[in-house]
Amino acid sequence: MNAVVLIFLIFYYVVVVAIGFWAVKKGGAKDLEGYLLGGRQVGPLVTAMTLQSTSMSGYMFLGGGSAGFTTGYWSIFYASGDIGGGVVNLSVIGRRMRKLSKILGSLTSIEYLEHRYPHAAVRLISGVLSVFLLFFYVLAQFIAGGKGMALVTGLPYGAALAIAVGIIMLYTFMGGYFAVAYTDFFQSLVMVLGMVWIFTATLIEVGGFTAVNESIAKIDPTYLSIWGKDLANQYAWSDLLGAILIFSVGYMGWPHVVTRHMAMKSPKTARMAGVYSTIWNLFFVTAPYLLGIFAIVALPNLADPEMAIFTLAGELLPAAVTGIVMAAIMAAIMSTADSILLQVGTIASRDIFQRFFYPKATDNHMVWVSRILVAVIGIVGLLVALFQPPGIFSVVIFTTSVLGSAFMPAYVCAVWWKKANTPGAIASIVGGALTAFLFTKLNVPMNSMLGGLIVSWTLMIVVSLATQKSSPVADHIIKAMNEVVKVGPIPKEMLAKSDFNLAQEANGINKKIDKD
Repeated sequence: MNAVVLIFLIFYYVVVVAIGFWAVKKGGAKDLEGYLLGGRQVGPLVTAMTLQSTSMSGYMFLGGGSAGFTTGYWSIFYASGDIGGGVVNLSVIGRRMRKLSKILGSLTSIEYLEHRYPHAAVRLISGVLSVFLLFFYVLAQFIAGGKGMALVTGLPYGAALAIAVGIIMLYTFMGGYFAVAYTDFFQSLVMVLGMVWIFTATLIEVGGFTAVNESIAKIDPTYLSIWGKDLANQYAWSDLLGAILIFSVGYMGWPHVVTRHMAMKSPKTARMAGVYSTIWNLFFVTAPYLLGIFAIVALPNLADPEMAIFTLAGELLPAAVTGIVMAAIMAAIMSTADSILLQVGTIASRDIFQRFFYPKATDNHMVWVSRILVAVIGIVGLLVALFQPPGIFSVVIFTTSVLGSAFMPAYVCAVWWKKANTPGAIASIVGGALTAFLFTKLNVPMNSMLGGLIVSWTLMIVVSLATQKSSPVADHIIKAMNEVVKVGPIPKEMLAKSDFNLAQEANGINKKIDKD
């Protein structure tokens, strides 16, 4: 079976790369805005699919199954928040962020924060924090790719990990948001198809919900409790609330996800994108956790809970179908890593290197800085994943909790609260990130996401109000926020600043493309 699976895997990568090159040719990176944001021409369906696939992928296929297998029905709380995460994100900040980022001339999610809260410290702190945290998110994808490749090919984990990381690194260099968006779109469709296929086959195998629940009750009835195995989370209301919040409102604090808003074709794209993302989530989000729960019965001797879904697919599906599903899972994992690495490279080159170290950096300089950082992340990530691989579930929960706590109030207030100012944003970002980090490391008896958000929101409101006189919000930002509320096209005079800011960079990109 491994040979058949491998053939499908290779074929799938050929198709994905072909779609990527087609998207590059179709979308074209005619200027910096085209390269980083697809020219802000991405429609609602593609926006929804790239938003969802970037948010989940490797975590859902490995971490979700692991959570269901180890905690039982407690894990469904993560899914309950996740189902509405896309529409909440797009509804609360999607339309307004698309419009405000265009008026301010922002090309990255970190640059957008500095433009809204004008101070170099905002960009420096946000950039460094994002690069650090997104490294761990990519690490989770590396581990997922290595484990999946090992099962698919039969190779030792170390060799499989090296191959998976190598493919991820190679794929990343293809670059460009437009290519990433369209490959994500294709892969998201195959992801949901594969997940539904595995879920249906497994549900039939275990005899339906009633039968599997009866079997689980004989093994350990606490699996069926909303408090988790051994009632480990009994009356832990902050953990319950945190589990729901992390994938419902947490999206709004992830720099690599909110970038999708900036790339939308128009502000009204957010409405239909929200509908599409919810439909996709209804079919996809709950299934990984339920599959992990089914595996308690179907795979009683499973050694590695993170391999629950892979193992179910391998044992219950025909070889040809397994090949398609495995290829889809692997490609989805690598697509997410590609998308995040693109963001990390962009933040490092544009938001840190050019902004603070070498303002006159050419596009060629920024490309090389981005590639060097991607290479460093790949090598370090490979070594960590090889010698001391952490659990994917714990890595993703930690990373997303800190990111959400740090940035969610800053992104939300950027478009909704005119009194949100620079001191408030800095205090909120630092305080939220530090709280979530310390809560996790010190095992504070409160969910780290919940604690981080409470501190982050409190600091944003209190510090902003206390510093209104010393740090008032600039008139041009107030004017831009007033325009964001209106329906209709942005007046040309308000785009003058954006066009001027882009001109020099766009010309440089054009020259490089022509030269290449």
